[in-house]
Amino acid sequence: MQKAIFLDRDGVINLDQGYVYKIEDFVFIEGVFTSLQYLQKKGYLLFIITNQSGIGRSFYTHDDFNKLNNWMIKEFMTNNIKINQIELCPHDPSENCSCRKPKTKMINNILKNYDIDLSSSWLIGDKNSDIKCAINANIKNTIQVQSGKKFNQKNSFAKYTCSSIKDVINIIKV
Repeated sequence: MQKAIFLDRDGVINLDQGYVYKIEDFVFIEGVFTSLQYLQKKGYLLFIITNQSGIGRSFYTHDDFNKLNNWMIKEFMTNNIKINQIELCPHDPSENCSCRKPKTKMINNILKNYDIDLSSSWLIGDKNSDIKCAINANIKNTIQVQSGKKFNQKNSFAKYTCSSIKDVINIIKV
């Protein structure tokens, strides 16, 4: 079994500027490459699970999302980072689908393709819905990042909180 890092996208990997789907609007968060390289060297597989309700709201299309993803994957590859799989929920929250976090369908889809040891895996997100998704999927190791947005750490469901993904190297040691 392999250990994994499940990453939210907006607010963890890139600045959350609301419905980011254009390459020119995508800004990597400082330290994301160094942190993901570190985690990869520790033996973690890297996965992205992202709610993208902008598709369901018709703000952008699946093609727009895929174009941005392909560019993002190339940027990661240029920095010697392999993203093993990306899962998205394209639905508007009112659709009550089975994939929108905090539901676990995106993680379940990954588990169909990889033999993951959830007890040694982590989820990193910036919202309580991310952390609740981890809890619902039996992932006990969770980090909630602020990524420039203040939240009351006492209200977080995460095992750990920190200011940014660049700080996870001080939390994940194994």
